[in-house]
Amino acid sequence: MTVTGTPAPPTPSATRRIAGVGLATASGVAVAVQSRINGELGVRLADGIAAAVVSFGVGLLVLLVLVPATPGGRRGLVALRAALADGALRPWQCLGGVCGAFLVATQGLTIGTLGVAVFTVAVVAGQSGSSLAVDRAGVGPNGRQPVTAQRLAGAALTVVAVLLAVGDRLGDPGTLGLALLPLLAGVAIAWQQAVNGRVRMASGSALTATLVNFAVGMAALLATFAVDVAVRGWPAGDLPTEPWLYFGGPIGIVFIAVAAAIVRFTGVLLLGLASIAGQIVGAVLLDVLLPTTASHPSVTTLLGAALTMVAVLVAALAPPAPRRPGHPA
Repeated sequence: MTVTGTPAPPTPSATRRIAGVGLATASGVAVAVQSRINGELGVRLADGIAAAVVSFGVGLLVLLVLVPATPGGRRGLVALRAALADGALRPWQCLGGVCGAFLVATQGLTIGTLGVAVFTVAVVAGQSGSSLAVDRAGVGPNGRQPVTAQRLAGAALTVVAVLLAVGDRLGDPGTLGLALLPLLAGVAIAWQQAVNGRVRMASGSALTATLVNFAVGMAALLATFAVDVAVRGWPAGDLPTEPWLYFGGPIGIVFIAVAAAIVRFTGVLLLGLASIAGQIVGAVLLDVLLPTTASHPSVTTLLGAALTMVAVLVAALAPPAPRRPGHPA
């Protein structure tokens, strides 16, 4: 049984877990692109909260058109309402969007100062440990996942790999306090992925789960933005004219939908490690193909990216522990 009292789902096959890892890695590459976009948008607007509102707002508008227009989306909305009404899904399990909003806000608030590298280190550190805890507590749709030595080694190796990749950029002690925000965002990501997986299972639609995520996140961001405007005034920057700066929201749709769809096959930890690997690879590719003034990929950066992929394989190839009959999952 799961923590909600529903029967534990069957253990996913190795093929599905490996396929899930591939999709999660690809979505992680997209997150690296999103971080670059939202970080630049925050700089242009001179307000990270405003950048997050714009990013989430564009994504929400796309979903408000897409979900009702698709049969699966419409069925998902009906199933979601029924699941909330009969208690199969609890209201607090629909709040993953708050964590997503926090992550997007930290992109706009900190990447301009920290850079993508330090931002990624902080997120990884929070996400790796939190994923272990979330899996162990059984918050995700596939119930409790034991903290085996191989899974723990994969999480620890991921942190080492990312530190190796970007260690030459951590010399400024003034960045450590600001890095606390993405660290907390990384902790929140694991919980977001778990509860969004629950919403997807209840609704039967990854698009519906993504719409719930964006709607909740947008509400949280608008409330935060109202306070921000009241305290600091309207953002000093103007809306940019380059269309690519508005693609952060649609990229977020892909990431959230993929995560909600595959977390039941991978578990929260493996999903997080695979997306981390994608983020590192994506960051390296961005630095090489679309360099900025802060881009300087070194040999250690490339070695760290390769080691991250090894870490994911260590965790991915760990056989799932069998559930004991009658034991809570």
